[in-house]
Amino acid sequence: VQLQASGGGLVQAGGSLRLSCVASGGSFSGYGRGWFRQAPGKERDFVGSISWSGSTYYVDSVKGRFTISRDDATNTVYMQMNSLKPEDTAVYYCAAGPTSLGNRNRQNSYEGWGQGTQVTVSS
Repeated sequence: VQLQASGGGLVQAGGSLRLSCVASGGSFSGYGRGWFRQAPGKERDFVGSISWSGSTYYVDSVKGRFTISRDDATNTVYMQMNSLKPEDTAVYYCAAGPTSLGNRNRQNSYEGWGQGTQVTVSS
């Protein structure tokens, strides 16, 4: 499984970005797709996920601001990020794996990871 994330950049607080993650190199039938982020000096944390059936799940800090969607025809997952805050600044990673409701927020549930894309939100 190979994942390629893109779409990061520098944006002012209140702005928007859309991250993309294209998967290749395997079958993703039944796979969930997740987004994680790692801020400077901190551990990598779960942001949100979308199941194979389209069910989404978000960490409380991004609910109502971030939206994850998927296009199975192109094996691409998107994360629309609105109303960005300086505390959203991080490297964002996409991931894919055979996740379930009980483990979709755990890093070890995912088999493949993208290289990360930097998101910087200025105040």
